[in-house]
Amino acid sequence: MLIKKAEDIRSSEITPKSMYLNRRTFLAGAAGLVGAAAIAKVSVSAAPKDTAPTGQKLPGVVKGPFSTDEKETPFKDITNYNNYYEFSTDKYEPANLAKGLHTRPWTVKVEGLVQKPKTFDIDSLLKLATLEERIYRHRCVEGWSMVIPWVGYPLKALIDQVQPLGKAQYIEFTTLNDPDQMPGVRYRVLNWPYKEGLRLDEARHPLAILVFGLYGEVLPNQNGAPVRVHVPWKYGFKSAKSIVKIRFTEKQPSTAWNDAAPNEYGFYSNVNPNVDHPRWSQARERRIGEFTKRPTLMFNGYGDQVASLYAGMDLKKNF
Repeated sequence: MLIKKAEDIRSSEITPKSMYLNRRTFLAGAAGLVGAAAIAKVSVSAAPKDTAPTGQKLPGVVKGPFSTDEKETPFKDITNYNNYYEFSTDKYEPANLAKGLHTRPWTVKVEGLVQKPKTFDIDSLLKLATLEERIYRHRCVEGWSMVIPWVGYPLKALIDQVQPLGKAQYIEFTTLNDPDQMPGVRYRVLNWPYKEGLRLDEARHPLAILVFGLYGEVLPNQNGAPVRVHVPWKYGFKSAKSIVKIRFTEKQPSTAWNDAAPNEYGFYSNVNPNVDHPRWSQARERRIGEFTKRPTLMFNGYGDQVASLYAGMDLKKNF
């Protein structure tokens, strides 16, 4: 086993004290604490309930037009190294803790400033547009990245179905908040339920997708089953998992990490190597499975497609 001396450890590899204490609280209580204070709960449906059909192929998937030609991260790494705080603050624990998450039946409520509010069940949502495999870079703010073959379709297909009103400027995503299935939400690591948001023009961009699978198979629970969003030019936490509600708003919605640490996590959270996290540099990243770090690319390498969305903006102020 490799043991590092203190002077060999970079600040970006050190767990913040607040997160360490939260994790200790989480782990200490997980074995025996069944309930704490009552937490608001979003129910997806009545019984019977089923878990995701692990390993099941998604039919009718075609190759998407925006895929990178970089080497894909192995399936075992994508599905066993996850940021999913509703289950655990540890990256290796969600794969096991999420096994029992019920993803059938499942509904997603779409509401707010739209002409046609609607509640979709997961099967009708799957059939809304042609499923495409898109191999995207996925970068996490801590300085690690993956290349993931997501399966989904443009988020714009859903937006067009509900027809946003002229006043709608933003779109808000709400994740499932169920302490019976998600042990992490019993602890106030974040302000549950987890919420994220995009500007409407960002959400309509063809790179932004609703995701239902990876490597051609149904999305595993620990990766955000049964449906998540992915926005490849932003940090991974902008891509809300296990979505139960989508709301169109006139004002910028509050988001989980921006609420928790506004000086560290801005609303836009575009990948920008010129803006350091207050506790570490974001100029370089380590691809999972590799040892050597590589330079971080502006907009995660998608600048040719998305830079025009931010023309005239100060990208250090609007980080």
